[in-house]
Amino acid sequence: MKKEKAIGTQLRLSNGETVDAEVWPEGSLEVLSQVEAEQLRSEGEGGLYLLLRRCILAVLNSGAETDDARAVQEKFRDFEIGFIQQDRGLKLTLKSAPAVAFVDGIMIRGIRELIFAVLRDIVFTNYEIRESNRFDLSSSESITNAVFHILRNAQILQPSQRPQVVVCWGGHAISRAEYDYSKKVGYEIGLRGLNVCTGCGPGAMKGPMKGATIGHAKQRIRDGRYIGITEPGIIAAESPNPIVNSLIIMPDMEKRLEAFVRMGHGIVIFPGGVGTVEEILYVLGILLHPKNSELPLPLIMTGPVESKDYFSQIDAFVGATLGEDAQRRYKIVTDDPERVGSEIRSGMDTVREFRHTHGDAYFFNWRLTIDHSFQVPFTATHETMRDLDINDQLPSHVLAANLRRAFSGIVSGNVREDTIAEIERNGPFEIRGSGRLMKLLDDLLSAFVDQGRMKLARDSYTPCYRVIK
Repeated sequence: MKKEKAIGTQLRLSNGETVDAEVWPEGSLEVLSQVEAEQLRSEGEGGLYLLLRRCILAVLNSGAETDDARAVQEKFRDFEIGFIQQDRGLKLTLKSAPAVAFVDGIMIRGIRELIFAVLRDIVFTNYEIRESNRFDLSSSESITNAVFHILRNAQILQPSQRPQVVVCWGGHAISRAEYDYSKKVGYEIGLRGLNVCTGCGPGAMKGPMKGATIGHAKQRIRDGRYIGITEPGIIAAESPNPIVNSLIIMPDMEKRLEAFVRMGHGIVIFPGGVGTVEEILYVLGILLHPKNSELPLPLIMTGPVESKDYFSQIDAFVGATLGEDAQRRYKIVTDDPERVGSEIRSGMDTVREFRHTHGDAYFFNWRLTIDHSFQVPFTATHETMRDLDINDQLPSHVLAANLRRAFSGIVSGNVREDTIAEIERNGPFEIRGSGRLMKLLDDLLSAFVDQGRMKLARDSYTPCYRVIK
């Protein structure tokens, strides 16, 4: 057995693909109470071990070219984590961990930081949000407060900073041309001194960060922020990319989406699949709320010339479902990274002026009204998907909320292990609604399948849903 000591890591065993190691904290949670440590070890009711194992394995597997969460779990089925409490603080033990997380027997520092960010957020959410009785998570106001506290605990909110966080959304299963274009846009964003926040995975979540690092380097910006926001249900299929230097694990998809729009000052949307449409419907549904009609939030959809038809499809779908008011809330820019950077920079100035005039915080958008229907966690089951109300008589922001749930359910059916297993047992989800809307939905989803936007394994995708016209 070979042992090798290094700062923060002690390597104990290697078999080529996996290693055993002991890891000291880097940048986050360094001590646990006995009760916290016991719950993290427990796999039973109220225990957090399985949740923590899934998230940490995803971080350690960063850079893997797969979005098959079950395949990752099977490949590293012997992976285990443990905790050693010492006088000098906490130590994490890893058994059969992915060797890709280590270089010359030393864990990559960025990965070590992200591991303890996972531990920090899971402990904080469990004890301070769920079990403290301080937050009534059935109340819209309390949900927003919970999102704020999780972000503040992660030290993401910076009161002294002017508006400069650009949220970048887009898919992980994109073409090489689309990925390269997202890097060029990220470069233009970085040149303008702006920071990037994404869903933290590969593809259009990694590209803007990679481009921004070069833009920041040219401007000699040494404290660039590359913020990744994820949640336990999706992290296994979209492992955090290695550029992320601030990782936040939100409790569920709805709080993840709220974190994006509360802390971001502008949004750039790249090509993607159902997850990207879910995000588009979320933000448009919020902006269509009457109380948000005057609130500025720059929103740009962009891609290379090869993606022109993709955005035409999205624009047509939005117009046919949510109407012209929704279409007026965004711009579509094709094959022009410099213009995207310039317009998003100009939008930041508009946001700053608005918040300064109204005495609003720059670091958290308290003024934004988010309807409760966008905040309640949606669990995709055959029953909940079948019962979605998708009809032409609904107000646009309510229809947006229900359509978002439909797309969220498809995302879950594509990537979540438990949902995939349920679909294997009981068949695909059924999505029902008015004939016109179902045709629009089916046409868009069929286009995504044809374009290979559902999964990385483009040639073997079997739909997890059936649209009932």
